[in-house]
Amino acid sequence: MAVKGESMDRENAPDPHSFLPLTSVVFEVLLALADGERHGYAIMQEVENRTGGAVQLRAGSLYRAVNRLLETGLVAESQQRPDPERDDERRRYYRLTALGRQVAQAEAQRLEWAVASARSKKLLGKRRAV
Repeated sequence: MAVKGESMDRENAPDPHSFLPLTSVVFEVLLALADGERHGYAIMQEVENRTGGAVQLRAGSLYRAVNRLLETGLVAESQQRPDPERDDERRRYYRLTALGRQVAQAEAQRLEWAVASARSKKLLGKRRAV
């Protein structure tokens, strides 16, 4: 079965920029999935850990965002499952589609330009090491 957003040829594929700007919740979900598949609770944990607790997704917000991402083809439900001994069969795992990765990259670029503009206006200091 073809995944929405991945079976289209390049001519008919939507422009990743047409999805921008993303909401912060949607961008956080895409970032959480950028390095691999995760189930919902693992997405919430990854966001909280990566942001040092500054961003905490609630289940309702997360699943509304995931449903929108599934509908638009930016995320797909994974058919692969971890070892049943280490997994709960009720969990659903999600992964980025190729289009989802392109949209996340386009949003990251847009945010990078915004930060560069803020620096040029002296609203931000020099870049900090990550």
